[in-house]
Amino acid sequence: MKIRVTALVLKGDTILLLEQNVDNARAWSLPGGGLEEGETLGQALRRELKEETGLNIKVKELLYVCDYIRDDRHVIHMTFLAEAPDTSLGEAIPGLDENEIKSMAFVPVDDLEAYGFSSKFKELVEDGFPNKGSYMSDKSNIGL
Repeated sequence: MKIRVTALVLKGDTILLLEQNVDNARAWSLPGGGLEEGETLGQALRRELKEETGLNIKVKELLYVCDYIRDDRHVIHMTFLAEAPDTSLGEAIPGLDENEIKSMAFVPVDDLEAYGFSSKFKELVEDGFPNKGSYMSDKSNIGL
């Protein structure tokens, strides 16, 4: 079992996404990664965002917890709202991610579907995750 933390970082009407080869049809995803031994969730999220985007973030609130269970793989996803006082993107630190980060960008929330996200996920972002802090069961329940 693996615990993965991700961040929803907004800048105006845009959301931070990373492009990388992951194990699904969607090439773009929220930034984040796996929890390491001895790390708190907040420490892991701050480390991952610094490594992947160069951003220093403040972890704000838990948006959702969900499971991804396929075959013999179980990942618990915990997504937090995060704030970046300075939204100037840096460079990903090479070699730290299993899946190389090809690019990163703040993209309009209105365009999330063009980046492979579902209309359901787009709606949740637009509505500010009305049930924030909830356990959402399978990842498909949030449109991912």
